[in-house]
Amino acid sequence: MANALVSIQILPTTPNGDSVIPYVDRAIEIIKASGVPYRVAPLETTMEGELPQLFEIVQSMNEAMTEMGCPSVISQVKVYFNPANGASMGRLLEKYPDGQ
Repeated sequence: MANALVSIQILPTTPNGDSVIPYVDRAIEIIKASGVPYRVAPLETTMEGELPQLFEIVQSMNEAMTEMGCPSVISQVKVYFNPANGASMGRLLEKYPDGQ
């Protein structure tokens, strides 16, 4: 069972004031390619897994932004760490099956 949930909102400073959407899409592609369970929400994406692996994904996302030409990146990160009992998006959301 996973021991952590990490939510991230990535805010790249884009070259020439470009839209952030293609950059955010790239960040989500990195999460998807990692194979960890994740959920995209309007203002952040939450990942489920082992804390060191999730931090590596956050690092990869930030590096990808600079590789795409962004001079800087702000990443707002929330961490839920529960090594004793595990962490699960499903367990935390079970009473909200429709997201309401």
